[in-house]
Amino acid sequence: MAAADRRDSPPDRRAAHVAIIMDGNGRWATNRGWPRLVGHRKGAERVKEIVRAAPDLGIDWLTIYAFSTENWKRSTEEVLGLMAIFARYIEREADRLAAEGVRMRFIGDRSRLDARLQGLMAGIETRTAGLTRLNLTVAINYGGRNEILRAARRLAAAATAGQIVPEAITEEALSQALDTHDLPDPDLVIRTSGETRVSNYLLWQAAYAEYEFTPTLWPDFTPGELADILGRYARRERRFGAAPG
Repeated sequence: MAAADRRDSPPDRRAAHVAIIMDGNGRWATNRGWPRLVGHRKGAERVKEIVRAAPDLGIDWLTIYAFSTENWKRSTEEVLGLMAIFARYIEREADRLAAEGVRMRFIGDRSRLDARLQGLMAGIETRTAGLTRLNLTVAINYGGRNEILRAARRLAAAATAGQIVPEAITEEALSQALDTHDLPDPDLVIRTSGETRVSNYLLWQAAYAEYEFTPTLWPDFTPGELADILGRYARRERRFGAAPG
């Protein structure tokens, strides 16, 4: 299906919000006898390519899983290398993202990130806040359970302070307390590398998302494969619990 066809499709046939679990960077490098960080750097290059292609594929919102709350268990060398890659991506891509109309924002618990990276994140969020061609959201130090826990604590604190009553804590109220309060729920979640688990990603938001698992390692994932997945998505019927038809 051509990009124009996808944009003209009914809303339930176009994946306006695509979330991606970018898995396989380390294996990609290891398979070639290279250090894992080489794979992560190659993965960052692939992000640039996918971001550039997304609007023409009919994607309005792109959310990518860059670093989970569980990834701190990796070696200190790999964690520090990843943080350096994140910082370098923001510094090097800021001008291009702004020029191409890409709004960039971040979800996750920032408190554990170093001050310089937090500053870069806040800076590019402010700089691109008014842009609308593509909404790019990067999940860093993000975990779905952690996000829901932080939201529940905020609501509990508000209830304890008498600002809300417990009966006011609805699904909508909880959604508004999440990191993704200003994002629509994802239509489609893609995981690369052949793994078939959700890995604590957007647990609340993806309750009715469609899923696609591909054996392709992230550094090899191309806009062409993304287009093929979007084409398959467009042929699915999303019923949200209703009967067929």
